[in-house]
Amino acid sequence: MSYRTAPARRAAAAVAVVAAVAIGATACGGTTKKSTDSDSTKSGSGSSAAASANPSAPIKKGLTIAYLPKQVNNPYFTISDNGGKKAVEALGEKYKEVGTSSGTDTAGQVSYVNTLTQQQASAIAVSAQDPGALCTALNQARKNGVKVVTYDSDTNTNCRDAFVSQASAEDLGRTEVQLMAKQIGNKGQIAILSAAQTATNQNTWIDFMKDELKKPEYKDIQLVKVAYGNDDAQASFQQTQGLLQQYPNLKGIISPTTVGIKAAAQYLSGSKYKGKVQLTGLGTPNDMRAYVTNGTVQSFELWDPAKLGALAGYTAVALASGQITGAPGETFTAGDMGSYTIGKDSTVVLGKPTVFDKSNIDQYHF
Repeated sequence: MSYRTAPARRAAAAVAVVAAVAIGATACGGTTKKSTDSDSTKSGSGSSAAASANPSAPIKKGLTIAYLPKQVNNPYFTISDNGGKKAVEALGEKYKEVGTSSGTDTAGQVSYVNTLTQQQASAIAVSAQDPGALCTALNQARKNGVKVVTYDSDTNTNCRDAFVSQASAEDLGRTEVQLMAKQIGNKGQIAILSAAQTATNQNTWIDFMKDELKKPEYKDIQLVKVAYGNDDAQASFQQTQGLLQQYPNLKGIISPTTVGIKAAAQYLSGSKYKGKVQLTGLGTPNDMRAYVTNGTVQSFELWDPAKLGALAGYTAVALASGQITGAPGETFTAGDMGSYTIGKDSTVVLGKPTVFDKSNIDQYHF
């Protein structure tokens, strides 16, 4: 894509996708990454890291890279997977996308993994709805020679070869609290409107939000509830309404999901709470432009989802070509996005998120 986002370049340092302090802080139980060895590619059934990486190996031809998003026809995944399509096809490989129309159909995701394994896909790029539900199927795929890349939302570390993270989980969790605190003057009740209770990425970010809120400067901010809209517009709209009814003194809502933040903004913009209850989180500029313009939302953040999808594609092709195994410290080239280094827990980090507000939102079109 031709538009620019914040620097998402170079060398993904060994970022702590999950900190020990964060694990267990949420009742959802969706984040279980520390339950596995940090160098996951050296253990676990289906491991493919026993082979040596050859960074000079040519890109194999005839590869099929299959994308399995959390939810097809979700605008966010449409953007990210189209970015993957362009990257994969630019390398001369075959791209395909499969998936369920529900963001909580874990059985459906398992079924698609099994089908892709039977079809002998070269690699699967999957955004996991649940951290553990896909493990058996994914490791069976790996035993059959299929490379597994997770993107956007991870599975357990010993169930894939690499995870392409949109940004440091810590950066995302802490900065969303910082944005909210600024908007409400560091005082008042806030709530979180998340996606599914089992969503790995959501729970990881929320853990960091909770940890950030422990700092002295946020002593006058109270997190009263974490609500779940299941990445469904109507459910998220209703959850927003319910939060405001249950907590009449609510000062702000953080929604780290593009579906949730848009639905919350839609409700707030047509209610008496517009401009009084602040809203931030993760959204796309095209979805949120009208709400920033009319004063419902001051600022929010996101990465470029097209670049996230592209990086997942480049990573999958590098794995399938034997240029990398997913081991920390390996480097590979992601087309015109430059060189990336695999960090801790076999994680590749896209880069820093971009904050959008009235001053810059019209520069972005995705």
